[in-house]
Amino acid sequence: METIRMLSTLGLMGAMRSLSSAYETATGVHIDADFAPTLALLKRLRDGEAADLVILTREGLDEMIGEGRVIAESAADLARSFVGIAVRAGQAHPDIATASALRNTLLAARSVAYSRLGASGVYFARLIAQMGIAEEINAKATIVEQGFTAERLVSGEADLAVQQISELKQVEGIEVVGPIPHDLQTPAVFSAGRMTNAENADAADRLLRYLASPEVVPVLRQSGLEP
Repeated sequence: METIRMLSTLGLMGAMRSLSSAYETATGVHIDADFAPTLALLKRLRDGEAADLVILTREGLDEMIGEGRVIAESAADLARSFVGIAVRAGQAHPDIATASALRNTLLAARSVAYSRLGASGVYFARLIAQMGIAEEINAKATIVEQGFTAERLVSGEADLAVQQISELKQVEGIEVVGPIPHDLQTPAVFSAGRMTNAENADAADRLLRYLASPEVVPVLRQSGLEP
């Protein structure tokens, strides 16, 4: 069986799990996928890890193109993702509809879980600094090195979890309250590209075309992403 080695940002993990099995059934091509935050993947690629296809934030993909690791012509934007807030299932949904409501909700929380390496964590650190509450939030924050912040809701370590909505939705036993107000955020764009030294270039190109096709839109939406 032909195999495509894919490194993908965590934001697409939910969508890729269902798409991969459908693709394998339809084509007989196996997708060997590994998921991690974009910053972690960039480091691994720079350290020489091999892959046929990568899915990163658009900025990350552009860096890889600039370094000659990804073929510029192959780049395809797949989906947009907004950062959201989740609570443990059954908890009351706090008000996050406006900047001031969000600020009050964050300050009232016992602990807020956010990621150190993910795009959402970088964004959230900047947001609380702009709101002038970074010191208060970080004094009681649960910083997640890698993986899903919403797991800290289930374990009881945090009251609120901040991450891409598509990543929050990966965790059982939580509820997504909604996105942080759109006027406070720029959506992350997740983009795919073929590696310059791909061993399986033709198969990677076919998979890329499939991932950028209208066929996958319902799966992206279901996983919390916007095409």
